[in-house]
Order: sequence, then C-alpha cells, then structure tokens
Amino acid sequence: MLFLYAVLALIGIIGLVFFLKWIQLTTGNKRVAKELQCFQIKKISTGSVKSLSILPLVDFYTDNPALKTEAGVSYLIQADDTKILMDVGFNKKKEHPSPLLNNSNKLGVSWKDLDFIFLSHRHLDHIGGMQEQKNKLFSISQGPVELPQIPVYSPAEISPSSWNPGPKVQVVNQPKVLADGIVSIGSIPRNLFVMGYTLENSLAIKVENKGIVLIIGCGHQTVERIIERTQALFDDPIYGIIGGLHYPVRNGRMMLGPINLQNIVGSHKLPWKGIREDDVTHAIQAIQRVNPKFVSLSPHDSSDWSIEQFRKAFQDRYHDLKVGEKMVL
Repeated sequence: MLFLYAVLALIGIIGLVFFLKWIQLTTGNKRVAKELQCFQIKKISTGSVKSLSILPLVDFYTDNPALKTEAGVSYLIQADDTKILMDVGFNKKKEHPSPLLNNSNKLGVSWKDLDFIFLSHRHLDHIGGMQEQKNKLFSISQGPVELPQIPVYSPAEISPSSWNPGPKVQVVNQPKVLADGIVSIGSIPRNLFVMGYTLENSLAIKVENKGIVLIIGCGHQTVERIIERTQALFDDPIYGIIGGLHYPVRNGRMMLGPINLQNIVGSHKLPWKGIREDDVTHAIQAIQRVNPKFVSLSPHDSSDWSIEQFRKAFQDRYHDLKVGEKMVL
C-alpha cells in the first residue's frame, strides 16, 4: 500500500510540474508574440568590408585529429582587420585547457588580437558550461586565460568569469553597428519549453559587392525571423547564412538514452510535438527564397539528416562546417 501511495504521489508531482510548465509555455509564447508585434525596425546605415573569413574553433565535427570537438560553438570571425570571437563553446567536461583553448592554441589564435567578443545567447553550449549558465558568466576555459579589456556584446546580462577577467560587457538588444560593416541585428525572443524565455542575437556582416552574411549561434529565433529582421534592416541581398539553426531531427547531439534532449530543449511546443522534418523543409524554403550563394549549417545542434537535406537543397552552394576549416567569403 505504501508503494502505491508513493507511486501516486510521484505521478501527482510530475503532473503538477508539467501543468506549471504548460502554463509557463503558454504565457511565454504570448509574451514573445506581443514583443515581436511591438518591435520597431528602422533601416541601418553602415559601410562594408572587403574580406570575410569564419574559422570554427568549437563545433561537432573536424577532420583534424589534433583538434577537439563537442556540441558547442565558437567561431573566430575576421572582417578586414577586425577580429571577433563569437561564443566560447561548451567545455562539457570542465577541462583546462578547454576544447576552445586547445583548438585555439593548435590553430595559432591569439587572444590579444581580438577586437571584441559577441555572445549569441546565454545557453551553456555557447558560454562555457552549465555552471556558467546558472551564474550568468562566460568562461574560455576552467583555468586562467588572459583576455584584453575588449567589449563583449550580449543580448542578456552576463559577466566574465574569474578565469578570464578583463572584458567589459554591453547588453545589446536593439540593432547596432559594432564596427564598420559589422552589425548586431538585435535580439529576437523565443520561448522554449525547457529553457523558457530566450533572447538570441546574430551578426550581419556587409561584404562589398556581395551582400549580407549572417552568422548565427543556435537559431532559436528561427531562420524565418532572422531573415525577416535582416531584410527590414538592409536593402542589400543576403549573400550567406552560416551557423546553427537547431534542427536535431531524427537524432541529436545530446541524447539521454532514446530521448533527444536537443529536440525538447529547442522548441516552443510541447515535448511530443518537438522539432520535425516539416520544420527543416520550411527553413530550407525560407532560405531558398532569398537565394544566398553560401550556406553552412552547424552540426552542433542539427542532425546529420538535417544537414543532408540542406546539402541536397543547396548543392554547390552548401559548405560543411568543421572545426579548423576556414570559410572565406
């Protein structure tokens, strides 16, 4: 009898938690819809850069056995003479050196040369780990790393950890020119079932005689909304779309037995609805409508199946994103 009562109590607790989560999901989705409706966009004026390269420092795949991989993101972006570190990886094992630090050392990346750090959003796989997410910090590694006193642009409050003091954080929610030809498109909200209200930002870099190159962290905003925001900000065509779009369909990079955690975490829908094949199809169609010349999907949060759909859709315009392989646009 005691066992039966315990089971009933457990079922009741699970039901209560789910009910509260359902209320949070419903109210959060309404909040996001209202914010998107009220957000005012004006055209943004900026120059352009002549050259652009993106070097993945952290992601899920590499062809170089000397480099470490994980389900996280960090890219070194060079636009003319401006060097940007976008996100700082996951460091799931809490290592020192972290995968980011290991790969940076192997690839000859110097922190002293950075002009600024751009954090797409405040999730653990982009700011250095679970503790960092809980404490609203970002860490390059779980040991001392000397960073210059450069700006850090983030869509939400965050601080450098004690391992890498020095940078000064600026919260950027509105579209903002960060350097000539380099623009934050402004944060776009989305309410996720597990993570709740999430603000994510993306970079738009205007390349001379080509157009806008979008560099995206996780794409929680949805690529449709990112494209819509970009077209509202610029008259230039979208030349490239690079980075994470979060399509862990059929499989994911963070599995708990048969449970695809990324699918549950990355959706504003109830868990059993999740992210589906139709979502990938709609994303591809949205990208095809703007006809970019360069497309590269991060494998850190998209499955091999989803990547294959992108590869088929864009053919010679599609480029695999791998740690240590520089993309030059």
